[in-house]
Amino acid sequence: MAEVGICLLMTEHDFDIVGLARKVEELGFGSLWAPEHGVVPADFSVGAAGAAAGAPSAYSDGRINQIMDPLVYLAAAAAATKTIRLGTGICLVPERNPIRLAKEVATLDLVSGGRFVFGIGAGWLQGEAELLGADFPRRWAQTREYVYAMKELWTEQEPEFHGRWVDFPPIICNPKPAQQPHPPVMIGGELSRAGQRVADYGDGWLPRARTTSVYHDPDKLPEARAHIEEMYRANGRDPSSLNITMWDAPPDREQNRRFFDAGANHVVHMLTTRGERETLEELERVAEGAL
Repeated sequence: MAEVGICLLMTEHDFDIVGLARKVEELGFGSLWAPEHGVVPADFSVGAAGAAAGAPSAYSDGRINQIMDPLVYLAAAAAATKTIRLGTGICLVPERNPIRLAKEVATLDLVSGGRFVFGIGAGWLQGEAELLGADFPRRWAQTREYVYAMKELWTEQEPEFHGRWVDFPPIICNPKPAQQPHPPVMIGGELSRAGQRVADYGDGWLPRARTTSVYHDPDKLPEARAHIEEMYRANGRDPSSLNITMWDAPPDREQNRRFFDAGANHVVHMLTTRGERETLEELERVAEGAL
């Protein structure tokens, strides 16, 4: 079923986050997403991929430095809502301990009644990534191993895992997620790399709709979907299970329809919160234009 969601860049200076989650559900959005940055280097230009081109406004004006932990925020949203799906957009997997992360994801999925969507990425901000434990040049290989380890933790009663970055003997890790076998793993990135990752260990793809990528054009999406579906078949997987969620789309109802017709399952609109009045007004404008 096609669905329209909202991603909120929630900061410490914003208003009642629980009330805002309720408002997202009341307006008719189908999902609520939260981004992640654990820390941001004070000198943004050091080790930042693409920094020479200039920092995005959310970085340069300090909002990114203030965002809340997405899993904690979504747990609060889970308690305040009943039906909307709750997703990370995205969780920076190699910057977290995979055993703790598996437990946190399972707990959030359980307390939300099986509404969690695990959107993941490997990060691009080198100073942050290395400080938090990522092997930056090999961060996607590390992410892959972490995901495989977490799947063992979610599905086995006495999981064990032996890899390059993760190594543990048989352990007990509970609770298990409400969704079986686990919450959907949605992988961000461009098709050239993300497609194979999705086919290998993901359940869906999170391409950005507003970039220089071809995926901002709905007419290009059927070919991209067919490409990933073919890789699903090669891996012995059911291609009909592939989920494509267009990320950061412009709030336009007709554009959303075109994405859905082209093969997208969901579309997510991104909202940068500021003051209470401005945020509610913008949220209502997005709902009016996109739903």
